[in-house]
Amino acid sequence: MRVFNKELWKKRFREILSLDSHPGHISAGFAVGVFISFTPFFAFHTLMAIGAAFIFRLNKVTCVTGAWVNTPITVLPILGLSFKLGQMLRGLPPLEFHFKSIAWHHLKTHAASLLIGTSVLGFAAAIVAYFACYYLVVRFRKKDETLAELTREMEEVGDEIDE
Repeated sequence: MRVFNKELWKKRFREILSLDSHPGHISAGFAVGVFISFTPFFAFHTLMAIGAAFIFRLNKVTCVTGAWVNTPITVLPILGLSFKLGQMLRGLPPLEFHFKSIAWHHLKTHAASLLIGTSVLGFAAAIVAYFACYYLVVRFRKKDETLAELTREMEEVGDEIDE
């Protein structure tokens, strides 16, 4: 399964860390993808990430990679936590979260609580993802003098530099 392929993830992150783009631009794409990964629309995460990348002019690779952060291992705990958080924010008692599958037609009876909970958790995760990605890009680039200089110039100018 591609989601659990460690070498694929390493390759993908090396590609992201060495992109010829401003660290903030790379991080923004990744953060938006992470937010999308928390939504309960599992079959559409990749399509949503590509759409968001086009609409907001984000890097497609980072956005799609971020959308894959919520894996089959983490989906159920995140759904349960999102539901309880959504219930709490709506002022409702914390009920047990019962569902037959992660298909939307089985989840839609809990839609309001799930959408509120996944939005809050996704937003928090996106903020953490942005700063973690930014830090990792800058740190990775310091190892290569050319990339380090490019990053310094991009940070000074605040935008990408045309060469």
